Amino acid sequence: QIQLAESGGGLVQAGGSLRLSCTASGRAYYYAVAWFRQAPGEEREFVAAIAMRGSSTGYADSVKGRFTISKDNAENTVYLQMNSLKPEDTALYSCRARTYNPLNYYTTTSPDSYNYWGQGTQVTVSS
Repeated sequence: QIQLAESGGGLVQAGGSLRLSCTASGRAYYYAVAWFRQAPGEEREFVAAIAMRGSSTGYADSVKGRFTISKDNAENTVYLQMNSLKPEDTALYSCRARTYNPLNYYTTTSPDSYNYWGQGTQVTVSS
């Protein structure tokens, strides 16, 4: 079991930055954390993912070069640094986690592949 708690959302002007945090608790060792976002009336969208062991990361094309996912294993925390924010980045951001086989890690963008998720944190970017 993995419990997740997000923080760091808020209101920011276009071009600004925010950093989201996702802290995990539980007994899993090989697990990956991904950020998803969902705007009103839209499908849930993959943003970025990171494996907690090793250095594998993955990004959606829409955020490459602007967002950076990182981790602090000692704190069991994953960060999403969001720079050059745009109004279209406005959404409810949530982190999800899944366990994985260390011999066969791959980045998956499907939210259904992740078994655990947090409550989400709202990000609003004003124009």
